[in-house]
Amino acid sequence: MQTKPFITSVSKKAANIKHSEYLNLPNVRFYNWCREQYGLNKGVFHTIDDWFYEYGIVNILSRRVYLLAFLEYAKASGMKQEDHKFIRFGNGGLVVKLREFLQIQEDEVYMI
Repeated sequence: MQTKPFITSVSKKAANIKHSEYLNLPNVRFYNWCREQYGLNKGVFHTIDDWFYEYGIVNILSRRVYLLAFLEYAKASGMKQEDHKFIRFGNGGLVVKLREFLQIQEDEVYMI
């Protein structure tokens, strides 16, 4: 299945994520797309989704926007390397990266 990237530049990032055609995919297709685009394993996918839910982002579409924005942030900060199949956060690194992402998002450095 051919997928097209939905983020083309920093200035268009938020608008493109919010209007991404992938947000409304059934759960398994959304996960498969995330796996293909970001090298995300299922456990990490569910952990991120649950973390945002516990943070208070209850609406599934909003959570998916946050999830995609977070994955773009993680990818841009070097968490996904070409020589690895999956994105790697290290022991305890996922929660650290999620908190860091939310902090810079709240500080309007990385707006969704």
